[in-house]
Amino acid sequence: MPKTHPLMSYAFRPFFLLNGLFAVIVISIWLTALHGFGFTSLPATLPYWHGHEMVVGFGMAAMAGFVLTAVATWTNRPPLQGAWLGVLVFAWLLGRFAMLAATQLPYWLLACADSVFPFLLAVLAGREVVGGNSRRNYPIVGIALALATLNLLYHLGVLRILPGMDRLALYFLIHLMLLMIAIVAGRIIPNFTANWMRARGHERLPKNHRLTDRITIAATLAVGISASLGPFGPVTGTLALVAALSHAVRLARWGGLATTSEPLLLILHVAYLWLPVGYALTALAAFGFPIPASAALHALTMGAIGNMILAVTSRVALAHTGRSLHAPRLVVLAYVVLNVAVIVRVAGALSPNLYLQMIGLSAAGWIVAFALFTWVYWPVLTQARVD
Repeated sequence: MPKTHPLMSYAFRPFFLLNGLFAVIVISIWLTALHGFGFTSLPATLPYWHGHEMVVGFGMAAMAGFVLTAVATWTNRPPLQGAWLGVLVFAWLLGRFAMLAATQLPYWLLACADSVFPFLLAVLAGREVVGGNSRRNYPIVGIALALATLNLLYHLGVLRILPGMDRLALYFLIHLMLLMIAIVAGRIIPNFTANWMRARGHERLPKNHRLTDRITIAATLAVGISASLGPFGPVTGTLALVAALSHAVRLARWGGLATTSEPLLLILHVAYLWLPVGYALTALAAFGFPIPASAALHALTMGAIGNMILAVTSRVALAHTGRSLHAPRLVVLAYVVLNVAVIVRVAGALSPNLYLQMIGLSAAGWIVAFALFTWVYWPVLTQARVD
């Protein structure tokens, strides 16, 4: 039996590597298109294309790499590798190329091509979780299936089969990804932090509070639905405020200030911090304060989702290749650059006169951050474990 190449031995390897490259390429394409040149095959609804590719292309690739790697540990089953992993990677690439050729293909064909990856991911994740009888992880499979369904509804909206559904599905996709982050982060951040603190003799360790967790997850789901259906008004504002407070309380229990000497761990807390910040901005915008909705949206997407993906991918890649859990200096620089870029993007929404300049500067920071990640982790992800 031929030996599997290291790149196809675990899902995190190809998906984390491709995602780093994609993060650089897709924002470069979007930035040039925003200024009126570059790809002419992109749709006229450029903001929707941008949002779709950042969730389905970028976010779900990271999700595929993480979930299909973690589920092997959760269920004690062999990891997805070899041919089936190759098929899943091909499906992701098929969707990305189809979305780049949006105006050159019949849209029904584009929709079919782009729908293969999300549904295949849900099926493969479900096979592993159900096969391993890991009932605790059924919600993650449910979220994967919901993401795939919403992606299909997005395309049905573009086709005018369900008019207006493209906008609604896109916002639901974003908020469902945030819900996924809230669930997974609630497991890994206190666990990783406790292990690190225990090894250094700390007696007061982070721990979850069941009621706080339930309120946080419920508030995240509720504000996602409300903000997608009606972003302004007292209902969305109140729910967003509850979400902001519950996420802040949850984060405060995890002892993030004790991790300042270990950037690989600290960045997880920083990434999570963007959730209460983003929901607080959402509440202010909903209540009518002069806060643009795009500022709140990018605090949640670029801030929470972008940072969490960079944080998790950089840690998981080290852990699963037998390397020491310490962030390389260039990756620490990537963490800093990305967070500065998020601050610039959020501030840019508050500065109409400098809007395009701030977007350009923020996009450049994003590109630099993920280019640094890709440069450092290319050998980590393509070579065999060091042990």
